Formats: sequence, structure tokens, C-alpha cells
Amino acid sequence: MKEEQEEYSIIIKDVYKSFNVYYDKANTIKEKILFLFSRNKKEKRTVLEGINAKIKRGEVVALIGTNGSGKSTLLKLLTKIIYPNKGTIETRGKLTSLLELGAGFHPDFSGRENIYFNASIFGLTKKEIDRRLDDIIEFSELGKFIDNPVRTYSSGMYMRLAFSVAINVDADILLIDEILSVGDEHFQNKCFEKMLELKGEGKTMVFVTHSMGAVERLCDRTIWLSNGKIKLDGKTKEVVPKYIAETR
Repeated sequence: MKEEQEEYSIIIKDVYKSFNVYYDKANTIKEKILFLFSRNKKEKRTVLEGINAKIKRGEVVALIGTNGSGKSTLLKLLTKIIYPNKGTIETRGKLTSLLELGAGFHPDFSGRENIYFNASIFGLTKKEIDRRLDDIIEFSELGKFIDNPVRTYSSGMYMRLAFSVAINVDADILLIDEILSVGDEHFQNKCFEKMLELKGEGKTMVFVTHSMGAVERLCDRTIWLSNGKIKLDGKTKEVVPKYIAETR
């Protein structure tokens, strides 16, 4: 049993996640009077319901589904940005994530300073960052802009820096949201090739995207989420055609 458990990087057991949505945000005096007797009115929305999945070490898995299906919420649960209302999630190994552009960046720090700041969050020491600094800057292609405050960066430049840091922390597990849809085609292709390289190195990856072409090229397994539940979990070549046929 122990050997069987050790082959998995991620184990998701019976996970539920819900959020409270409040409706009493009054902006005018009239609205405040109308809402006076219905304060804290809220609705509980279940985003994920009974999710079970095991992801093996070295497996590259796509999470697909229409907007609102729960893909990004599940990814945030895996990073422990948020926690489930019920169920458990186990991750084994060093984890890095690309969920939101510039998450963990300080807007007034330069790109170079943010490399140190962000990489330290992923657990690297200053000496380890020193050794990788040139590689990170070179991959980002930011050149002279690396010493400018990141608040002056475009969304594409943010993505370049965030991706460059994330792939250079030697993580065992990479969680990637729709971030690769940002930026120019050249850098998107460069990032994708790097992900194929990491796949070849045996890294575990969970990839959220609406690009079925990317899923088919990168992922051997695909989990299709619909209304917060797993509708289908299997080989990409079997899941993607069914998903396309239903959502076309």
C-alpha cells in the first residue's frame, strides 16, 4: 500500500468547495433603506462537488471545461491558496504554480528584485537564486527592462517573468492556469516547448486551458469538469473529441 501511495504526486479525496455570495451591497441611500431589513442576505454556491482523482508522478494532466466549471478553483485548492469545505488534498514534492499574472510580485520592485522575492517564496535560497539568475533573465527576454519596476510592465512582460521564475525553481509539480494565452506567439511557443522539455524530465503537471490543441500535444490524460463535477477522466485522445462534440 505504501509503495502504491508513493507513486502519486497528487491525491484528491471527496473534495467539496462552496462560496457565500452576498447580495446586500447597497450603494445609494434608497438601496440602503431597502436592504435595511435583509442585511447579510447570501447564497451558498457549490463550485466543486465530490471530486476524486489521483495523479501519478510524471503525469501531465489537463483540466478542461466551460467557464464556471470549477477548473481554476481546483487549481487554487491544489496550491492551498484556498481550502476545501470537505475532503482532503495531498501533494507530494516541491510545488510551483502559475495561476495569476504577477502573483507574488511587488509592483515597485524591479524585475530583478522580484526574481529574488518570488523565487524565495518557492523555497530557494539567495545562493540558489544567484546561480539561476542569468538563466531566468535570459529565458524571460526582458533585457534592459529587467531593472525597471514591474508596475511598468505589460501583461506579456509579467507573464515572461512569472514563467521564467517558475520553471527555474526545480519543482516536482507544476500547476499552470490559462497564463500561456497571454503574450506574443513567439514566447507562447517558447513556453510550450519548455513544458514539453519538463514533461520529458518527468515533472508532474496540471494544466488548465481552453486550447484543445495544446491539450492534445502536451497531455496524456484529461479531466473534464462540468458544473463542479468530474464528467469524464481518461486518455486525452478519448476525452477531448467528446468534449468538443458536446460544446461545439
